[in-house]
Amino acid sequence: MAGFVMGLWAAGLPSLNDRLDLGPGRLGSVLLLISGGALVSMLAAGPLVDRWSSRRVCWFAGPFSAVVLLGPALAPSYGSLAALAVLFGMGLGVTEVAMNAHSVEVERRYGRPIISAFHGVWSLGGAAGGGITSLALQGGLDAQWLLIAAALVVPFLYLPAAWLLLPDPPAHEPGTTSGGPDGGGATLRWGLIALLGLAAFAGHLSEGAAIDWAALHARWVLETDPAMAPLAYTIFSVAMTTVRLLGDPIRGRLGSERTIQLAGLFATAGYALVLLSPVVGQPLRVACAWTGWALAGVGLATVVPVLFSAVGAAGGRVGRALAMVTAFGYSGLLLGPAVLGFVAEHASLPVALFIPAALAAVVTLAGSPAIRSLLRLSVPAPVPGAEPEPVRD
Repeated sequence: MAGFVMGLWAAGLPSLNDRLDLGPGRLGSVLLLISGGALVSMLAAGPLVDRWSSRRVCWFAGPFSAVVLLGPALAPSYGSLAALAVLFGMGLGVTEVAMNAHSVEVERRYGRPIISAFHGVWSLGGAAGGGITSLALQGGLDAQWLLIAAALVVPFLYLPAAWLLLPDPPAHEPGTTSGGPDGGGATLRWGLIALLGLAAFAGHLSEGAAIDWAALHARWVLETDPAMAPLAYTIFSVAMTTVRLLGDPIRGRLGSERTIQLAGLFATAGYALVLLSPVVGQPLRVACAWTGWALAGVGLATVVPVLFSAVGAAGGRVGRALAMVTAFGYSGLLLGPAVLGFVAEHASLPVALFIPAALAAVVTLAGSPAIRSLLRLSVPAPVPGAEPEPVRD
């Protein structure tokens, strides 16, 4: 449902832009305000999860994130839209932290990897929201009314899932000492959180670069046909969603540390092919770039699930730690478009893409030692017969 809400919002942006005559600058500021509201609420959501449990926060955060769609849908002017965009972003941020914290607890009790599939289904929800919006527009329905209908109906669609959430608050492990940033124990100190956050930041910025610039790279740099250029992003998105849906058995077989190592290597190799594509001969340059975006999608697909799972495996109160890692990652999505756009304008787009290529390598360099440290201090999930994940070098 959270992915569905995001899909509806993203697909409805062109109609919102036309209705309020925003233009690129004001629309960009609205998106920035949404991201800022989400970032602030993520940091606030962590303590709420630790105090009230992820289940209780999910109960109100999910429906709230859908109800606040009414704000942008009904906004009569740019000024009101800007204020309501912050509220919408706050709903998204709280929901993001609460549902991911709950997924961590589900995986610990389930006894084997499952978080990646949750992120894959989130992507499917986004695709469904975009597809329904497209069909509605083709049928003559105004996107504004579709957002209003979603804001009124979707909160009730959260209820069946909410009833199935784990009934008990997350179990906090005894015998830990205070001193971590979350108050949950020595396994989650600031240095370790910063290392995990750096890996999340690198992964999110690299992902955002593909989302924002893959199609533009194909059009501007490779000079592909306008109808073919969007396929670059489509290939990246399909690869990422597929691996997220299938990534849990891979992590179960390889272990989290080896998975994050391969994630960074695949993503780095993918960006290397994209950067090399302009110098490849004309018949192969598009195929080279598409292969690169596919490899980047395969690698980046597992970064967030692996990092979140590692935080949960450490035990203790995960709300604040998970919120901080999420906020680090989200800041990558927030800063990425601005930084890459500035570099592309003053140098070139290929030069700008060296940034996510380098950060893709940081996913391995920062994520691997952080996960190794967490797994050495991890506690077994409270599932009969389940074994803690081995540390793999």
